[in-house]
Amino acid sequence: MIERLEAIEKRYQEIETELTKPEVLSNINKTKDLSKEMRDLEETVTVYQEYKKILSAIEETKEMQKDPDLGEMAREELPGLEEKKTALESSLEILLIPKDPNDSKNVIVEIRGAAGGDEANIFAGDLYRMYTRYAEKQGFKCDVYNAIDGEAGGFSQIEFMIKGNGAYSKFKYESGSHRVQRVPVTESNGRLQTSTATVLVMPEAEEVDIEIKQSDLRIDIYRSSGCGGQGVNTTDSAVRITHLPTNTVVTCQNERSQIQNKEQAMKVLKSRLYEMKQQEMEEKEGNVRRSKIGSGDRAEKIRTYNYPQNRVTDHRIGFTTKNLDRVMDGDLEDIINALITEDQKRRLAGEEEE
Repeated sequence: MIERLEAIEKRYQEIETELTKPEVLSNINKTKDLSKEMRDLEETVTVYQEYKKILSAIEETKEMQKDPDLGEMAREELPGLEEKKTALESSLEILLIPKDPNDSKNVIVEIRGAAGGDEANIFAGDLYRMYTRYAEKQGFKCDVYNAIDGEAGGFSQIEFMIKGNGAYSKFKYESGSHRVQRVPVTESNGRLQTSTATVLVMPEAEEVDIEIKQSDLRIDIYRSSGCGGQGVNTTDSAVRITHLPTNTVVTCQNERSQIQNKEQAMKVLKSRLYEMKQQEMEEKEGNVRRSKIGSGDRAEKIRTYNYPQNRVTDHRIGFTTKNLDRVMDGDLEDIINALITEDQKRRLAGEEEE
């Protein structure tokens, strides 16, 4: 572990030096890449430097034990320093787990009403509000690119992008089937009903991630419908792109112009194809995908939102909170932190097995 940490610290220092050179600073792409690499290493280097300070303090304290005047104080301080050393070692083990290369990316989220008719669509709208409220609290920006309203409220389908550094690291565990248990506003008899909405989260693909041939695309232009302001239903600005080899269809109609909608639709298409490519690679590698928290499969039931008991349960890790009202208002931090912690634990166990 120390050898790996020393190599990381050395690389961090090399980047610091590189970023002071005029020839590097004049190259925008090089500066951007080095700055990103430096940010990725920074936490590990900071914790490692703190760890080295603790090791030095432990050695000094052990020496002080031999001093007749300071020995007693040193013996009292040593257990606290050893405790800090153990905690920092645990942190470093986690930091040395290979990072998901997608963690820093923006995300594309698709929510669909599933089982439960109108109530499922209303719940899909509730999930959309929950995610956008959480994103706001994280300092992320949300852009809707396609939405189909539900007849009784909510959405039968809504697709949007969440932009911000680290967005994928926060939202990547949300893919799957979300179940709600409550008395629907559409239920006149006051009976408890179970409905579901499905969520799919994908990292935004970059130019280098996926290449698409123009000959593989069919692009259709039509008139927008739904929310979008005065321009809706007056111009043929909505865009539907079909990727013929995979029959993947993307629609975007919420931007004001056809050009903007086409650009947004291409971003989403690239991300969908990138996600397919990643799934294929992981399946070839064996159990990698199945060992993850959440396979990204829409059919996998991941969470239940029980309104009568004000309870949210994440079934993958057995986590329950009695703060459903706060969760639906975007207070997802406890659930997401629990998922991150469990994911790190499983990945660390996997590394140790290897």
